[in-house]
Amino acid sequence: MSGRIPREFIDDIIARSDIVELIDSRVRLKKAGRNHQACCPFHEEKSPSFTVSQDKQFYHCFGCGAHGNVISFLMEFDRLEFPEAIEELARYHSIEVPREKRWGSSSIG
Repeated sequence: MSGRIPREFIDDIIARSDIVELIDSRVRLKKAGRNHQACCPFHEEKSPSFTVSQDKQFYHCFGCGAHGNVISFLMEFDRLEFPEAIEELARYHSIEVPREKRWGSSSIG
């Protein structure tokens, strides 16, 4: 689908997402104090250095330095481009991604 995804939609879908729930659907997390942890899905390791903060809605790996929010996790883990990650997150929430109409492009020839 063409057209830009409205910034308000992106902000809203990030705000309504629970990073722990989303990551736990792909990588089994364990509760560790206020945070959750696992072995990092982005590099080989034997003991967990991958931490997910539900309060702050971000992840960080103390081993390889990977960090970000739900969008960057989907981009890295599922190997998606930004628009595809937004669409995947929208599917996760069962909502449709709105698109802004493009001005200046015409099929009249």
